Amino acid sequence: MRLLAFDGRMGASGDMLLGALVAAGADPSVLSPVEDALDVTYRVHEVDKNGILATKVDVLLAEADGGDPRGEGHGDDHRRLRADGDDGADSDDGGDRDDAEHSHQHQYHHHDHAHDEEQTHHDGDDSHGYSQGHDHSHPHSHDDHKHHHSHDDHTHAEGHGPHRTYPEVVDLVESMNLPPGVVADATAIFRVLGEAEAEVHGTDLDETHFHEVGADDAVADVVGVCLLLDDLGVDRVVTGPVAVGGGETEMSHGTYPVPAPAVVNITAAADWSVRGGPVEAELLTPTGAAILAHLAEGVETLPSMSVESSGYGAGGWEFPDHPNVLRAVVGDGGSRLVRDEITVLETNLDDAPPEVLGGLQATLKDAGARDVTIVPTTMKKSRPGHLVKVVVKPEDAERVAYRLAVETGTLGIREHGAGHRWTARREFETATLDIDGDDYEVSVKVASDADGVVYDRSAEYDDALTVANETGVPVREIMRRAVDAVASEAGGT
Repeated sequence: MRLLAFDGRMGASGDMLLGALVAAGADPSVLSPVEDALDVTYRVHEVDKNGILATKVDVLLAEADGGDPRGEGHGDDHRRLRADGDDGADSDDGGDRDDAEHSHQHQYHHHDHAHDEEQTHHDGDDSHGYSQGHDHSHPHSHDDHKHHHSHDDHTHAEGHGPHRTYPEVVDLVESMNLPPGVVADATAIFRVLGEAEAEVHGTDLDETHFHEVGADDAVADVVGVCLLLDDLGVDRVVTGPVAVGGGETEMSHGTYPVPAPAVVNITAAADWSVRGGPVEAELLTPTGAAILAHLAEGVETLPSMSVESSGYGAGGWEFPDHPNVLRAVVGDGGSRLVRDEITVLETNLDDAPPEVLGGLQATLKDAGARDVTIVPTTMKKSRPGHLVKVVVKPEDAERVAYRLAVETGTLGIREHGAGHRWTARREFETATLDIDGDDYEVSVKVASDADGVVYDRSAEYDDALTVANETGVPVREIMRRAVDAVASEAGGT
């Protein structure tokens, strides 16, 4: 199984993830659908981070760029500054970049920025109620480094484009002619971001504007990461504990501790853990958190793997003793099951007729449910009842919940939140059985792990029952013969 492991001990952001994936072997040419759909272009180049050669990916305004954004000689390489630090603080924009063109010296001091246009936060600052015209607190002194360039020359795409709602972002992503898996991952990541923002502000997901999260550069970060990941062709993504940094940050609603509110909400539902430090800066941004929350499972140490490639994605901070990079390692991680993102719906019923319960399997699966379980239980006052549990993909949850409500009349449905299940790869093969000179076909479900190693075969009962009724052979015998026939064709594996 092809494994991708991130080392987030210096946090994560959208552009750090872009850089890490390119450095680990992903082809940046796959990013062209984003450039075709938006007025942006990606600039890929290398920078030095405390002696480590790291890959930096900048999202630039295509029309404003005076030259080839992927080449050398782009004189103004000042990074994006993001209030929430999304791709800023620890990542792609949080502070002044240390690219080869700009070698600013950052110290552990706080300062206030008053450059409204320059400081547009990127990966979700406004998702926490940040506004472009506010002060930013970063762990370096603006007085300690002098800017000898004009901010009018900036071509970074911070905040460019409309501030979209979640449905508008989904429509945009679906219009980009992307592989289906990339569309599914990107829209799921934006849902994570949108739900975190809505929870912070107490608003509805579909009506809440993403602000900077929904602007062109943020869309380029999220969709770009999904495209690069698809190009790498990995089966499993893991991350160690992710550093959030420390200290405080200034937002439009006041001073908040690091991590920012939306980051706290996102990580609460993530499979991986977070840790404070190791510096007083905002290291984990909402975009970085959302991407990892959707894609990665948590591990405490690097899993056993045969390393094929590795690389570092550069962030924007300069610290004396901590290279501001995100490491990605790709290799063979052994045979494992497939991680499937799900959520679970459930409701208690005490007055549903048996006919309704009997039909729920079919009606809910038609609406998008992956599995339906009905468990007899005892309700209050000792009344008999049933617990209905439904496994769905997060994006199908609302539709399936509505179908469950109208089918059963239930007044409330609980959702357990986004999680995951481990599943086998499932394929169907057809077994042809010769019984008394006649051929009969039975479907057989074949289960295998991520490397294609088969560990179970089971005949479809309905097919076997039909053959049993026509031939008089017991259904159990039909099922056994079907499984044996498929196994024999596969060489007995």
